[in-house]
Amino acid sequence: MDNQALKKLARAVISTEAAAVASLEARIDDSFVAACELLLNCTGRVVVLGMGKSGHIASKIAATLASTGTPAFFVHPAEASHGDLGMITRHDVVLVLSNSGETDEVKQILPLLKRLQVGIVALTGKPSSTLAKHADVHIDVSVKAEACPLGLAPTSSTTAALVMGDALAVSLLEKRGFTAEDFARSHPAGALGRRLLLHISDIMHTGDEMPVVTADASLSETIMEMTKKRLGMVAVCDADLTVLGVYTDGDLRRNLAQASNPHNTRISEIMTLNGKHIAATALAVEAVELLQKYKIQGLLVLDEAHQLQGVLNFHDLLQAGVV
Repeated sequence: MDNQALKKLARAVISTEAAAVASLEARIDDSFVAACELLLNCTGRVVVLGMGKSGHIASKIAATLASTGTPAFFVHPAEASHGDLGMITRHDVVLVLSNSGETDEVKQILPLLKRLQVGIVALTGKPSSTLAKHADVHIDVSVKAEACPLGLAPTSSTTAALVMGDALAVSLLEKRGFTAEDFARSHPAGALGRRLLLHISDIMHTGDEMPVVTADASLSETIMEMTKKRLGMVAVCDADLTVLGVYTDGDLRRNLAQASNPHNTRISEIMTLNGKHIAATALAVEAVELLQKYKIQGLLVLDEAHQLQGVLNFHDLLQAGVV
């Protein structure tokens, strides 16, 4: 096979699988709605079953359901016959994948599932199959052809089942009112979790770590405070920590270039009034957006009375893994 033939075959695979996926749209009908209702009303867990390649797809669907607000786990049908059936309770709903609908390992446990009186949702390519007939809800995921030239390897059929599983998961997500923050709670170790769960109060510098001077401080005193606290900025406050202004290392470079006398210059004369700030309850990712928008390196953290609660800079966000 030359290179052109190889490319042609690859394009044919993609085209065949794309057509299989496109055909699913017309099958989003009352059966799909019934499946969603059964899964939504489940008071236990959604148990996803499948053998072979369907098992791999079933495992992925279970993971997607679990991470989007529908508690779910995968059980291997063969293992179910050897004890794992005990993992399924009458409060659960079983989602079964089998392209033929005649998978022996699934048919073997089907009577036991019926005896448990669990709800059964079947995804098959054969609406007249044993599994389809005995399921409470059947969703047709049949395909015209596998993408495999031999017509043997599960390709289009597994893709179709995966897409229908995603359609179920996303529909349930929307119906439950599942939010991005909910998603982050199930992914706390990931970048998304850090971006959606980490608040300013979790990473800001407080107390003695805050660089603060009063309005009558000299520029030299302000430089010493900035150097000591090493945050690249100083908050100018009154006795109650109400913020009057801010002074940054960028301001310092500009003032020294103008030959300002650090001993005779009062910080109140050269500070930036108020300065950019954020609330302690805001998400850390909001601080990133502000820093990028205004091209600055740090923010004051203020309460509603404009009193200083904390200070943070770009490096704090970097160390927290938000950036």
